[in-house]
Amino acid sequence: MRIEPYYEGMPNPDGLSVRNVEVDELDWGGKLAFYWCVVGGTIDSKYSSAIKKGIMQKMVEGPLTGSNCQDIRVCIFDGKMHPVDSNDMAFMLASIGAFKAAFKNAGAQILEPIYDVDITCSDAFMGDIMGDLQTRRAIIMGMDSDGHYQKIKARVPIAEMYQYSSTLRSLSQGKAKFTRTFADYVAVPADIQQKLIAEHKEEEEENH
Repeated sequence: MRIEPYYEGMPNPDGLSVRNVEVDELDWGGKLAFYWCVVGGTIDSKYSSAIKKGIMQKMVEGPLTGSNCQDIRVCIFDGKMHPVDSNDMAFMLASIGAFKAAFKNAGAQILEPIYDVDITCSDAFMGDIMGDLQTRRAIIMGMDSDGHYQKIKARVPIAEMYQYSSTLRSLSQGKAKFTRTFADYVAVPADIQQKLIAEHKEEEEENH
C-alpha cells in the first residue's frame, strides 16, 4: 500500500500500473482516491472493496489523533492470498493495519479549522484586544477605522476561540462585538502536533 496527499488532477503514481480508480467524497469533507494497481493476480480484485472498506474505517478515526482523515490517495499494488484463510474480513483487517502503519510513516499533518474573525471596538480598547489576539495565535489580516471605532480583521484557530465572547466583553467593558465565519483548514504548528499525538497515545494506552 502506498499513501500520499490527494489533489484534483494529480498525475498517476510513478512505477505502478493503474487498473482501476475510485474517488469518493467523504462525509466529513475531502476525498479518498483509491487506486487498484495489482498486476499478475497476487490479490484477486474481488477483495478490493474489502480493502477499501478497511481504509475508510481507519480514516474515520485517524491513526494520529483519532480525528477524520481526508484528501488521501491510496494505491494497492501488491500482496498475497492464502487458499484457505483469504476472505473479505481478513483483507479488511490487513488494510486497517497497513493504512495505520503507512500513515504514521508518511509525515501526515494535523489540520485545524481557522476562522475569519471581525471585531468592532472603540479606540480605547484596541491595544488590549490586539494583545489578547496575539495570545490566541491570531494572524491580523487588516485594520480599518470608522469614526471612533476600529475594525480588526483576523484569522484565528477555532481551538483558541474558547470563551472569547466573555473575554472580549471584559476587555471592552461590554462595548466591543465580533463575528466569525469558517475560512479554511491549516496545518497546526509542529509543537502542537506533537502534543496532540502524545495525548492521543496516552488516551489509547489508558483505554487498553
